[in-house]
Amino acid sequence: MPTLYGNTTGLSPLATKTLERIYRRKVPLGSIATPELIKALAEASHETGRQVGALVHRSGEIDYVVVGDATRLMLPDIGRLRAAQGRFRALRLVHTHLFNEPLTRDDLVDLVRLRLDLVAAVQLSPQGEPRTLQYAYNVPVHGKEAVTVTVDDEGGDDRGKAELPYRTVGPVAVGRLDVDFGALIQALEDEFAKRSRTRSVAAKDGRAILVHVAEKAKAGALARAEESLRELTDLAGTAGVDVADRVLQLRDRIDPRLVLGKGKLDEVVLRASELDAETLVFDRDLTPSQASAIAKHTDLKVLDRTQLILDIFAQRAESSDGKLQVELAQLKYTLPRLGQKDDSLSRLTGGIGGRGPGETKLEIGRRRAKERVSFLEAQLKRLSRQREQRRRRRARLGVPVVSIVGYTNAGKSTLLNTLTGADVLAENKLFATLDTRSRRLRFPEEREVVITDTVGFIRELPKDLFAAFRATFEEAADADLLLHVVDASDPARDQHIETTEALLTELDLIGIPRVVVFNKADLIAPEEGRRLLLGHPDAVLLSATDRETTRELLTKLADRLKSRWEEAAMVPAYEAETEGGELEEDGGLFDGEAESMTVLGPPSGAGAEAISARARGTFGA
Repeated sequence: MPTLYGNTTGLSPLATKTLERIYRRKVPLGSIATPELIKALAEASHETGRQVGALVHRSGEIDYVVVGDATRLMLPDIGRLRAAQGRFRALRLVHTHLFNEPLTRDDLVDLVRLRLDLVAAVQLSPQGEPRTLQYAYNVPVHGKEAVTVTVDDEGGDDRGKAELPYRTVGPVAVGRLDVDFGALIQALEDEFAKRSRTRSVAAKDGRAILVHVAEKAKAGALARAEESLRELTDLAGTAGVDVADRVLQLRDRIDPRLVLGKGKLDEVVLRASELDAETLVFDRDLTPSQASAIAKHTDLKVLDRTQLILDIFAQRAESSDGKLQVELAQLKYTLPRLGQKDDSLSRLTGGIGGRGPGETKLEIGRRRAKERVSFLEAQLKRLSRQREQRRRRRARLGVPVVSIVGYTNAGKSTLLNTLTGADVLAENKLFATLDTRSRRLRFPEEREVVITDTVGFIRELPKDLFAAFRATFEEAADADLLLHVVDASDPARDQHIETTEALLTELDLIGIPRVVVFNKADLIAPEEGRRLLLGHPDAVLLSATDRETTRELLTKLADRLKSRWEEAAMVPAYEAETEGGELEEDGGLFDGEAESMTVLGPPSGAGAEAISARARGTFGA
């Protein structure tokens, strides 16, 4: 017996038979629809008072007969037939409109989202007679692919309209429909395939549309949203994603299911088709149900901010510590989302050990993930104890420790390289380095400092990632001084300072003495730099790429660490020798130690004040 899809509740036996007879119709490839099929659809619609549609295969067979309500049609899951790059679904939808209305947005979204060959609407008279037919098909977009920002306020202000990814024809009288459907589709597929071959994608992970949704009732919502979207753009670039477009929407409240709301999400789907984007990246953490609902509605890959950051960390982690921490964070993020996987995960296992009540594959996956989480946590605790032992030995040696902290991409690694002559990776990217690096900086009179570079902070750092990297952040717990590096050229520097201080408070590091270092002074006007120093009298303004500008920072280091050096000088000689032996044996007190930079100073015997004064000329020598 033929299967009817959609809203089949309450159909009379006569209506059911009328609908089932539609499956008998055949449609040649050269026609969109035959007069017989159009008449059969119209009769079924008149009988049921509902929209009725047929998904016609290119072979001429009717694959699906779908029943809707008076104003819309809900298509069944049609799988991924022929849905490769440059290919359509090999199915066309022919359906009725009871009130003589044109193609709706739902029709056009289904056309683009499902990559149907064509969507046709048969417009009926009040008596149920087919009058006209309007149809639409996908077309390649040759318009400008510039990044645009769409701001919705009251749902209506669109900036940056682009060429539509479809073309509509009609309405035309049913009897005067004259189009070679087969030739039209063949020409369109050839054009799409040609365009997909010639389009170059610079980014390794394809193209994406970034989406930010904010509540407009909050003060300064638009400014904060634009800044957040800018940061998401940087994150996407670091992750290897080509940003095709950015969408920003201000709403009265966030839609609990689709975040954007259905109408706006449909627009984003059309925009993705225009720009050949395969991914949607949301600038917020999506719940498992939200991510699933959006993915089902769009047929696009859906990522949230946490997934994007986790992906960056996975790419950048080099040390065993970093890889373990990233894997742990990813597992904790994935665990509550395992239930969103496909149906194959719910099948019962068989064989020895699988009989009885059994255990589903989904349950096995969860159990193994939890076991892996427990194993990783144990490994990280062991590595944390090793770091603690190294810090303790360093403390007994009496060497002061200075930790560099700050927002990601503020220039922390560049400053470490400039101060110590190290060659730590430093790039103009978010989270360019993830692993803690320690280097020595020698001052006169055989005095030295260990300078440690830490993982950069970011607003709303994913809690699983923060928990996994907490031990790494706590490397700064035994520091004698923190260098809080701030990107002076960033318009959001004040928010970055607040974020860093909030995270330092959460890590119980806020009580450690700090020196604020405004970096990238070469990118701001001199008067802007003076204003910064007026607001932060104890801060230092420099450019980490210019050694000459670090003189004042070295002076402050010498002055702030004066008492610490004096305490170290009181350590008995025999104890220092013992600890020195430990350093020689272990070789791991300063992880990844490179050639250290020596700060030139006054002759032996000069005081700390003279050291501070001479430090101003450090790199002039």
